[in-house]
Amino acid sequence: MDYAFVSNLGTRDYNEDSVVALETDNKSLFVIADGLGGHGKGEVASAIVTDTFKKCFENENIDDDTFIPSTILESQSSILREQKAQNAPFEMKTTCAALLISNGMCRIGHVGDTRAYVFKKNKVKVRTLDHSVPQMLVMSGEIKEKHIRNHPDRNRLLRVLGIKWDSPLYEVSEDIPLSECQAFLLCSDGFWELCDEKMMCYFLKKSKYADEWLNMMSDEVNKNGKGTDMDNFTAITIMC
Repeated sequence: MDYAFVSNLGTRDYNEDSVVALETDNKSLFVIADGLGGHGKGEVASAIVTDTFKKCFENENIDDDTFIPSTILESQSSILREQKAQNAPFEMKTTCAALLISNGMCRIGHVGDTRAYVFKKNKVKVRTLDHSVPQMLVMSGEIKEKHIRNHPDRNRLLRVLGIKWDSPLYEVSEDIPLSECQAFLLCSDGFWELCDEKMMCYFLKKSKYADEWLNMMSDEVNKNGKGTDMDNFTAITIMC
């Protein structure tokens, strides 16, 4: 398993994204969390998510079927406790995307608009669907997929960690055989908004290694974001 990751400030004062990549002899875990709230509170929320995933992954008796949902729920509880401790119920929120690879199978979980992509034969095989207003408009047929990136409500999220849930708001994929996957990309909205799927696939086709692919896409993000108020951007590339 060949992987690489990047987390960049963009032009912001704080980097509220957090990232973790871990491997054991037979399992791999990759997680990105994109904090919301500013002034360090989003950074706290995203760090709670990656720290919680790390702690739970280091438990040798993890259950592949329940690991992602149970860890997301534990992260949610930890964020709510920290909100109460810091008296910050409105600032401390985060999205997340997690990929677990174990025993020849892959499983993806996500909340919000941090995305996970699965590629096969240099094409997108799977993409998580954002929990956002523009994605909802796509699903209802009101706008096209290509309009998500520039939609005026692209930052309006419908699901995040750090708000009280009446029912679980995460989504977890069915198992995907690793044999059917060429590569994976996990990335925050600051990354995918400035590097579209066409370019992701183009750069993947040109790359032999995860860091090579990531560097090409990061250059595209920086090029397209030049002269703008660039968000933090974070990404993990994994090549099988």
